[in-house]
Amino acid sequence: MPAEVDIRHIESDADLAASFAVMQELRPHLTDSAAYVEQIKRQYAQGYRLLAAWREGRIVGLTGYRLQESTIYSRFAYVDDLVVTSTLHRSGIGELLLQSARQQAAMSGCKNFVLDTGLHMALAQRFYFRQGLLARGMHFVEAL
Repeated sequence: MPAEVDIRHIESDADLAASFAVMQELRPHLTDSAAYVEQIKRQYAQGYRLLAAWREGRIVGLTGYRLQESTIYSRFAYVDDLVVTSTLHRSGIGELLLQSARQQAAMSGCKNFVLDTGLHMALAQRFYFRQGLLARGMHFVEAL
């Protein structure tokens, strides 16, 4: 694991703006940095939190999660976003980000840790299996 990586929550607008390029690697439909900052701030008001991996003063990875409660999972953490900049794939940073989000969830009394990934994302699925996550269902979506 990379010892020089610092994981901490993003709190400031400047850090949100600095995270845009990394998030855009996962979400290429995001094209406007200022709109992204405003969207994340709206999501923060709904309980979303954004953990960043910092290396040499730069953000190199992100995981966005929220704490929720439902009849199926009881109290749980849902991971919306997990991305590590492409030049640092397989560096251990993704694992550090997931571990940090899990710790936050456990400290908040969550009983489950949940995320979705695309059916076409075989490499991501293998990564999640290695991290101890199991596929328990399918996610269905309808555009409105």
